[in-house]
Amino acid sequence: MSKHVTHWIGGAAHEGPSQHRGDIYNPASGQVTGTVDLAGPKEVDAAVTAAREAFPGWRDTSLSKRVQILFRFRELLNGNKERLAELISAEHGKVFSDALGEVSRGLDVVDFACGIPHLLKGGYSENVSTGVDSYSIMQPLGVVTGITPFNFPAMVPMWMFPVAVACGNAFVLKPSEKDPSAAVVMAELWAEAGLPDGVFNVVHGDRAAVDALLEHPDVAAVSFVGSTPIARHVYRTAAEHGKRVQALGGAKNHMVVLPDADLDLAADAAVSAGFGSAGERCMAISAVAVVDSVADELLERIRERVARLRVGPGDDDRSEMGPLVTREHRDKVASYLESGVREGATLAIDGRMHPVLGGDPDGFWLGPSLLDHVGPEMSCYRDEIFGPVLSMVRVGDYDEAVKLVNDSPYGNGTAVFTNDGGAARRFQHEIEVGMVGINVPIPVPMAYYSFGGWKQSLFGDSHAHGTEGVHFYTRTKAVTARWTDPSRRPEGGVDLGFPTNG
Repeated sequence: MSKHVTHWIGGAAHEGPSQHRGDIYNPASGQVTGTVDLAGPKEVDAAVTAAREAFPGWRDTSLSKRVQILFRFRELLNGNKERLAELISAEHGKVFSDALGEVSRGLDVVDFACGIPHLLKGGYSENVSTGVDSYSIMQPLGVVTGITPFNFPAMVPMWMFPVAVACGNAFVLKPSEKDPSAAVVMAELWAEAGLPDGVFNVVHGDRAAVDALLEHPDVAAVSFVGSTPIARHVYRTAAEHGKRVQALGGAKNHMVVLPDADLDLAADAAVSAGFGSAGERCMAISAVAVVDSVADELLERIRERVARLRVGPGDDDRSEMGPLVTREHRDKVASYLESGVREGATLAIDGRMHPVLGGDPDGFWLGPSLLDHVGPEMSCYRDEIFGPVLSMVRVGDYDEAVKLVNDSPYGNGTAVFTNDGGAARRFQHEIEVGMVGINVPIPVPMAYYSFGGWKQSLFGDSHAHGTEGVHFYTRTKAVTARWTDPSRRPEGGVDLGFPTNG
């Protein structure tokens, strides 16, 4: 059955004048299952206009009313999470349980946003000068936009829009055109929850839509998650057009394994964090930096686990790992196995040979793979592969491992596996990375903390969700007030001197 996905603007489906469309694939079969409208400048302008017109009324809606709508949206989202997971699995390829987990983690941010009355409390100081009070208030920005990647079509948008909408902004979402259906379903749920028309809009598209949003004069802020080259483009373009920007880029996440680590735990973590969602995660472990004395033993334990890993279609309950999102991406990821060997690495696990459960041969399959004896000069180490390829780098000791991580241009997430509390504490202090795990392979923080990396993994000043997310989607206004008391009116008169407190 072929489906057609279009935009959501002003509280309803909106096809718009553009005749440009893209194909939607089932990655497990390689077959086209539908089409999606791709926006041009006219559709983008219609979405921004709808948001701009809806903003004043939503900004002036009481916090109590906003929270009531947020709670209704939360319950509707929770009641439809299986439906969303099925759509994500069908269009992205990840297994159903992984897709369901993605929706659940997005729900955590909605839960956090439901506490917006507390999060928007300003400060108040009485009598800062005689008869004068000062206080601060947090106000929304206006029209804000989120540009999100294919790998988490529900969770990553929910890093952004629940907080933005709760703060009183109107939102335009530009999801990946590769798996667009989840965004439209969430828009429908917002409408059912009672969100006023135009407060949440969805436009699908490619670079033309992205650039139209980045350059639109009525967009006040841009949130982005994707690769580092695109994050850099988003940051530069949006900043040049006077917008606040939060652009989360790529990653090369390391997992450091010290000699005293629980190697069974480390092997479980390497397989889970390296191959979950076919490695298409910005928080995936892609480099295992293991002290050489335990490297062979760790490799054998990883081999044992990979051999038992079941690769297959996302709708097969037996599957633990699905296909990659497109044929082109699968071929690019697989090419690193060949280039790694040419540059001197050893192909210890070849995912091209991994069996597939009842999978269509035309699907975008690549099983879990591991390159051993990888050096930092190799392309398989330097590049963000974004697929099920682990690079094992053998290091001499703790100091060499830390230097390896800190020399990376990326600084998204890292993990250390050790049973030495002192080594772990030293690691969390010395490592130059935004998110750190201690015996935890994917250190994604809970919604009430903020998500984001350092160095070339972040362009801008603010991380996603948590208190930094609230600050990103608001601006602070300081008010100084004096109300004269008729019974105690101070002496008047003009004073040209510089004002002082007293």
